[in-house]
Amino acid sequence: MNNSLIVIGAGPGGYVAAVHGARLGLSVTLVEADDRLGGTCLLRGCIPTKALLQSARTWELCRKGARTFGVNVGEVSFDWGRVQQRKTTVVRKGTLGVASLMATHGVTVIRGRGRIDGPGRVVVTGDEGETVLEADKIIVATGSRAAGIPGLTVDGLRVLTSDHLLELDHIPESVIVLGAGAVGVEFADVLNAFGADVALAEMLPRILPLEDPDCSDVVAKALAKRGIRIHTACRAANIVADDQGVSLDLAPVDGADAVPLKASCLLVAVGRRPNTTDLGLETTSAVIDRRGFLQVDPFMETGEAGLYAIGDVIATPQLAHAASAEARVAAEHAAGHTPRPVDPDLIPGCTYCSPEVASVGLTAEEAVARGHAVKTGRYELAALGKASILNELHGFVKIVADAETGRPLGVHMVGAHATDLIGEACSMLGAEVDLDVWSRAIHPHPTLCEAIGEAVHALGGGAVHD
Repeated sequence: MNNSLIVIGAGPGGYVAAVHGARLGLSVTLVEADDRLGGTCLLRGCIPTKALLQSARTWELCRKGARTFGVNVGEVSFDWGRVQQRKTTVVRKGTLGVASLMATHGVTVIRGRGRIDGPGRVVVTGDEGETVLEADKIIVATGSRAAGIPGLTVDGLRVLTSDHLLELDHIPESVIVLGAGAVGVEFADVLNAFGADVALAEMLPRILPLEDPDCSDVVAKALAKRGIRIHTACRAANIVADDQGVSLDLAPVDGADAVPLKASCLLVAVGRRPNTTDLGLETTSAVIDRRGFLQVDPFMETGEAGLYAIGDVIATPQLAHAASAEARVAAEHAAGHTPRPVDPDLIPGCTYCSPEVASVGLTAEEAVARGHAVKTGRYELAALGKASILNELHGFVKIVADAETGRPLGVHMVGAHATDLIGEACSMLGAEVDLDVWSRAIHPHPTLCEAIGEAVHALGGGAVHD
């Protein structure tokens, strides 16, 4: 039991905690209820979704984009079965990789559902009965599940979650997507690309409500141009699902007349709920808030000494990379170190629709609310040679900075490869560089990352290619 760690859940939080703990000299046991390792991100989230999006982009390029580059492809079609098969292959490769990591680092993997039975004790129920484990420290990394709508039955046929949609054997004729966060927007994009008639509904005033408003606006216009019908500031009411499909009313929050909608099926993408029920947490001093999230300190430790929680079970952004960062902090603290806590302002957000959206840090509105005097620099991708080469002219880079200190506070991007480009901004904000230092970084030409350098120069009125 000495110097030992049990990790419950093998997602991007759990398996990273297991590997990092083992590297720090802990004897690690990883408990996973699924027959595959990788968690929601790898099995039913980030990876399979992005595989479908890549197939959608390839299909669109062949169907109507190749001629722009002087390439004639003739008659083209898509094979949804092969699209799904490729997605499955990508996922399988990832799960094998995680299993290999466990073996390489000497992590013991036990299959079954783990339940805490008091401090330092976990009971695992699997196919072969119960196994009792004991350890000095425990990390809860059990992830989340798709949230539902009260009173609405998710049947996997007419009313779907993202889990169901990833396994569909055909593209529905029409789909209503409830929820226009990252998940809803990405699936609306995929479904529309492959021919479904899509309506996207959001309760808040704009799609991608957590992103910079200008970024949301660019995406909304792009999706509408492709034929996706967008309804914002509305609530779904009178939802009826039967053999004929799904019907509902979208009631505007301002009290205007409801808009009736009908479709083959309904995708519920209204968020995710933490998997904190039936974990035996009541046998510990850990505290769960009213939404079901475990409360933790900056080192990811709960109210029970030696019991940690990371990822989707705590009230931080439900993102794979956030879980992995939290995993390193929890594992280091469990091993007796004093790690630097995760800064929530430095957790990037990415949406992989077309055009992509990526951000890190504060929006201008958030910065003002925190008392900053703000200045912004913005640079349009259309002015870049590389954007013309790629025929990806829509989008921009916006940098939010403190007007007095010159410290960058946030970076927001929309456009091609934004989710890759945001890495530079993460590094610069994480290193706490000021704009003078950042402005001396030389960006290669012709590249899309030149837009970042130009946006930095724009803050000082020195953008040349504007």
